[in-house]
Amino acid sequence: MTLEADHDGPTDLDQTSLFYEFRLEDRIPKRHLLRRINVFVAAVLADVHEQLQPYYSEIGRPSVDPELMIRMLIVGYCYGLRSERRLTQEVELHLAYRWFCRLDLDDKVPHHSTFSENRLHRFRASDVLRHVFERIVAACMTAGLVRGEGFAVDASVMEANASRYHGKTPDEITWAEPERQTRAVKEYLAGLDADAEPNPDRRPPKVISPSDPCSAWTAKANKRVQFGYGLNYLIDIENAVIVDVEPTPARTYDEVESTKTMLDRTERRFLLKPKRLAADTAYGTGRFLGWLVGRGIAPHIPVRDASERDDGTFSRSDFRWDQRRGVYVCPNDKVLHTTGTVHDGTMLRYRASKLSVRSR
Repeated sequence: MTLEADHDGPTDLDQTSLFYEFRLEDRIPKRHLLRRINVFVAAVLADVHEQLQPYYSEIGRPSVDPELMIRMLIVGYCYGLRSERRLTQEVELHLAYRWFCRLDLDDKVPHHSTFSENRLHRFRASDVLRHVFERIVAACMTAGLVRGEGFAVDASVMEANASRYHGKTPDEITWAEPERQTRAVKEYLAGLDADAEPNPDRRPPKVISPSDPCSAWTAKANKRVQFGYGLNYLIDIENAVIVDVEPTPARTYDEVESTKTMLDRTERRFLLKPKRLAADTAYGTGRFLGWLVGRGIAPHIPVRDASERDDGTFSRSDFRWDQRRGVYVCPNDKVLHTTGTVHDGTMLRYRASKLSVRSR
């Protein structure tokens, strides 16, 4: 007697194909974002190897292709992959990312630590990222996206990699201690040596980070006091194209001063000089507005009123003018005299003795 049964369940046979005919180029949709921007990226990165050639040794292990790393960073920017560890994982798995980075299916993705090593050494020494950025701006100009008639400037705050609980006054820190000999500290001390004369308009910081002294003690980002940096942007208002960037400590004075640097550099590199500049009240100081007018740039900036104070010091309205004696009198009845010297051609400066100054 023979029994026959139909098997409708899963089969145990291995049906995996041994060979596939696969072409990565055919798997990326024609309207995919990375395919659309690849044409411009290829042109911008055309001379990256030439720019970086002096920074690579001819001996030792083969180096990671710098164009590959920059392409991966572009992927991370476009898709919000802020962690380089996560970025390498996504490029490993995603076909479109591999295609854009010119990696085949069996090509190895660089280790995430490669990015920080190159950023702190080859990329920084060669200034290649600014070179790439300026090539992009030039491409936007060629495409007619940058008009150069009107600019806007603004800054955002990036939190520093420094503990907000370990801030100290500058006098408390001994920089010669072995644990202080880091790259960030060496750059900070080199910057102090470069400033031959102290700037009277720039107040020394009350609190600095021992691990990252170039950062600034600020509450701008989210009203929580922390150490941070200002990311300053100069923007062409025609199509909101960023034409220059400049990092600074997160202090209003440094951010305003960086605008001068960006305007000068944009004129020097691209021959772009705006007729007007828009900004918020933080940039509305008399000194900066005067600088703009002197350069032939019309400021579209609200004037900052610094007469009223909320930091525990006296406001301008707290002082009384004594017309008979020609002096100002503070709320503590101390007299402010003037030397009679005219500053900026328009105003007299009145001062009291430091021994007479008392808090409110």
